[in-house]
Amino acid sequence: MTTKVSTPEMKSLHFQPRTPATSTSDKVVGAVSHTALTIWTLIVILPLLWTVMSSFKTSSEIFASPFALPSQWNLDNYTKAWSEAGIGAAFLNSVLVVAVALVIVMVLGAMCAYVLARYTFPGSRAIYYLMLAGLTFPIFLAMVPLFFVLKNMGLLNTLPGLILVYVGFALPFTVFFLFSFFKSLPHEITEAAALDGAGEWRTFFQVMLPMAKPGLASVAIFNFLGLWNQFLIPVSINAAGPRVLSQELAAFAGQMGYAVDFGALFAAVTVTVVPVLIVYIIFQRQLQGSVSQGTSK
Repeated sequence: MTTKVSTPEMKSLHFQPRTPATSTSDKVVGAVSHTALTIWTLIVILPLLWTVMSSFKTSSEIFASPFALPSQWNLDNYTKAWSEAGIGAAFLNSVLVVAVALVIVMVLGAMCAYVLARYTFPGSRAIYYLMLAGLTFPIFLAMVPLFFVLKNMGLLNTLPGLILVYVGFALPFTVFFLFSFFKSLPHEITEAAALDGAGEWRTFFQVMLPMAKPGLASVAIFNFLGLWNQFLIPVSINAAGPRVLSQELAAFAGQMGYAVDFGALFAAVTVTVVPVLIVYIIFQRQLQGSVSQGTSK
């Protein structure tokens, strides 16, 4: 019969907890990633700050001292860009077009994604794959067919025609993004709503749609960014109609050749960028909390 002899040294070796040590490679990766993020942040923020600062300066001040503070902080450039350059009217047109298109595409996209995710019928998978194929179709290849289609419909060079095209191009991404949200919702909820006497429309609008609110907020932000910054579509099918902000900004930059009022131009650029920043700041929590949920399920 053998007995085990344990010494204090053996006990301390046996029961000593292990603490994970940070390896040198982890430190190198962390340092490189933080350095890269810092450089990228400076690349993004510094031009934006310089643009805002230059919007308060005259063209002579910009060329004389590009990085100096303006001698006077006034809104003359913004007044000139808003009224004389036509940025104000174009801004209102952009707000109208993007807002109407966003509401339409969110309603239609949510309804389409809900039906494709919750119901199985002949051709449902084919419709879903066609929606996915729409994400891969380049915009510039559709400009010529769209031109003649809108011309035959009498919507060429009009804001309703531009809204219709915006909805068509934003719909595939909306369906793709919301499909996984509705797919992940439990079927017991719809069964409980049916037992309570709710019809299909009431179940969708009062039960299922509020549960997909994080996904709706995220896809609305993405669609807003894409539609607000859209330039190719308005230039192609709305060249002679009421201009939106991207069109007016490009026309203002090139209308005077080398005699452009750069102070007013930077003010116009600031007016273009500020709404995007405001929308992102307001809804950034919804975006951060639902992107992974919508793309990983």
